Amino acid sequence: MSNIDTVKQLYEAFGRGDIPAIIGKLDPNIEWDVEVPTPGVPWLQPRRGAANIPAFFESLEPLSFQRFDPHTFFADGNKVFALIAIDATHVASGKQYQFPYEGHLWFFNDAGKIVKYQHVTDTALHCRAAKGE
Repeated sequence: MSNIDTVKQLYEAFGRGDIPAIIGKLDPNIEWDVEVPTPGVPWLQPRRGAANIPAFFESLEPLSFQRFDPHTFFADGNKVFALIAIDATHVASGKQYQFPYEGHLWFFNDAGKIVKYQHVTDTALHCRAAKGE
């Protein structure tokens, strides 16, 4: 299986709400969003270790996703970059947000496990979405 196939499986698991399937693809010592933490956005905070990744998915609870469409994938060696179109609503405020080119960068080890993950995104829009502004 290619690294792109693995990333596609992750997104399929996310769509089903199957967080254990996602965790199963991660290296136990994964680094998650450690490069660019975004104050005030709970889902863009650094996490280390697979045991701490379910908290990422829990942090998304203020949002309702109407669309989560991974549409473009690039691979280079042990890295996969995915572009995702996202339409989400902040549940409490009802405000809607569109991310037509949300970027996710995945790093793999030689065993095919994900060792690092990083959002590459419009952090200002994520800040507004986190606050429901």
